[in-house]
Amino acid sequence: MAEAYIVAATRTAGGRKGGRLREWHPADLAGVVLNELVDRTGVDPAAVEDVVMGCVMQVGEQATNIARNAVLASKLPESVPATSVDRQCGSSQQALQFAAQAVMSGTMDVVIASGVESMTRVPMGLSVALPAKEGFGQPKSPRMEERYPHIQFSQFMGAEMMAEKYKLTKDQLDEFGYNSHQRAIAATQGGAFKDEIVGVDGKDAEGNAVRHDVDEGIRFDVSLDGMKGVKLLREGGRITAATSSQICDGASGVMIVSEKALKEHNLTPMARIHHLSVIGHDPVIMLEAPLPATQRALKKAGMTADDIDLFEVNEAFASVPVAWLQTVGADPDRLNVNGGAIALGHPLGASGAKLMTTLLYALKKRGKRFGLQTMCEGGGLANVTIVEAL
Repeated sequence: MAEAYIVAATRTAGGRKGGRLREWHPADLAGVVLNELVDRTGVDPAAVEDVVMGCVMQVGEQATNIARNAVLASKLPESVPATSVDRQCGSSQQALQFAAQAVMSGTMDVVIASGVESMTRVPMGLSVALPAKEGFGQPKSPRMEERYPHIQFSQFMGAEMMAEKYKLTKDQLDEFGYNSHQRAIAATQGGAFKDEIVGVDGKDAEGNAVRHDVDEGIRFDVSLDGMKGVKLLREGGRITAATSSQICDGASGVMIVSEKALKEHNLTPMARIHHLSVIGHDPVIMLEAPLPATQRALKKAGMTADDIDLFEVNEAFASVPVAWLQTVGADPDRLNVNGGAIALGHPLGASGAKLMTTLLYALKKRGKRFGLQTMCEGGGLANVTIVEAL
């Protein structure tokens, strides 16, 4: 089978809800990332054979194939096709895997995988709430109801179920959330994100023009006592807003090419795709899938957790990576070394390619070889991607 290589990766800095990216149309924001990938590689824009873009709320400004609209808002020619992917929070990780599969199959040589989500302009849940309000029904079908009677699929309940099942205490979760901010602060102040972020023009709270190149969600004055004092999301629960991922605006992307394209375009690879897989799991607890998905992926790849130098596990809620560590037995010092979504934000459809971008640059900075990325996804799904830095 042919190899697939990542030759460029970039992301915008995360914007808080109503924050510095609030005036950016998501198609334009995603277009910036597409332009940056072309600029970083020097590849002729016309050589891009497809754009696969993750996006969860495909309604309003993110409707009618946001991927194609992003192409039309970029410097890419009209000849470049594009398609939008929804695998919930793993949408742009799946976009990456689809792009890699196209290259590995030999049918394409240059593909961009990307993601975008403006949670300010297209709020979470809008694709369900708007049709329901107008009398057009809801996603749970009668046959689904027969199979899962009186069950409301909820990521918030899933997070609490994870904490209960794995006997995680609120103190454990608060400490994990605090450490996420501490690592993000250290990474920002140490310049770890400098090369991966493409800066864009933003607006501050007063409407003044500012350069947006620092993740807006990081609480630089965070304290553990402050984390512990945040109100629980549910009475008797263990999860708070401080141990949940932040609502976030952002875009991200990677360019994936064949060995043939490496030579034709004189490209230097950042990494090789070593393994990719996806599983379905219990949709009720919903967020547990990364645990068996990681174990299965490592087995299929002939590896153990000790063979992986760095891990990125999306911090949808603190209970997910903490339970993941407990189950997989990985070294916590190798997990989310530059912080995660609790501090940096979770721009839904953009998070997959965002995490991969951060993982690739972290591997490069540390001179490490293998990285593994996984994330929980609505419906009880999880993607796993293993890369080898080159």
